[in-house]
Amino acid sequence: MNYKRILLKLSGESLMGEKQYGIDIDRVAQYAKDITEVHAQGIEIAIVIGGGNIYRGLSAEKAGMDRVQADYMGMLATVINSMALQDALEKTGVKTRLLTAIKMEQICEPFIRRRAVRHLEKGRIVIFGAGTGNPYFTTDTAASLRAVEINADVVMKGTRVDGIYTADPLKDPTATRFDEISFTDVYEKSLNVMDMTAITLCQENNLPIIVFDMNKPGNFKRIADGEPIGTLVRG
Repeated sequence: MNYKRILLKLSGESLMGEKQYGIDIDRVAQYAKDITEVHAQGIEIAIVIGGGNIYRGLSAEKAGMDRVQADYMGMLATVINSMALQDALEKTGVKTRLLTAIKMEQICEPFIRRRAVRHLEKGRIVIFGAGTGNPYFTTDTAASLRAVEINADVVMKGTRVDGIYTADPLKDPTATRFDEISFTDVYEKSLNVMDMTAITLCQENNLPIIVFDMNKPGNFKRIADGEPIGTLVRG
């Protein structure tokens, strides 16, 4: 597969590295290096990052906090992660733009679809922060939405595991990995790939998803080059 424009989705937890919370600067630097290598091939890259390493709205709701308030706090956490990755990327010499769904004019640009596309066309890496800007929607859904809006060729979800399994491989040693799976099978098997809103959005727009291990250096370049690693979700 040849990709002209990729939407890379990173979980907030992946930025923790070996830490229990927060941001591991070494892990962020590794991600920046891998992303820059792919960008150097002329591929346009947009990124969405979660905020679970700092704050989770759902967890706060279970503890008694108002869900809307908690979700907005989670959106702010994604902006912190986005700024950390932006800094690491710019240290590698690439130009970036951070666009957020919530206005924060001192640190980033507001999300405007045409502006985001123009940044990509000019060779800048675009980072989308603050999710969709709405409570009750995850950053997975934000990734699918932004990918559709910018006409990305694929959503690549970088995780801590090397694809989609029949069960959590970190908990079930008998779990087996799928090389490829359909959107329908993801529904029917209730596989934890992305939330159902995100999956539905990709399915309706014929947008494939690839789930792969982002923590292994060089994997992002390998998958951008078309190597069949990770799990492909389509049709």
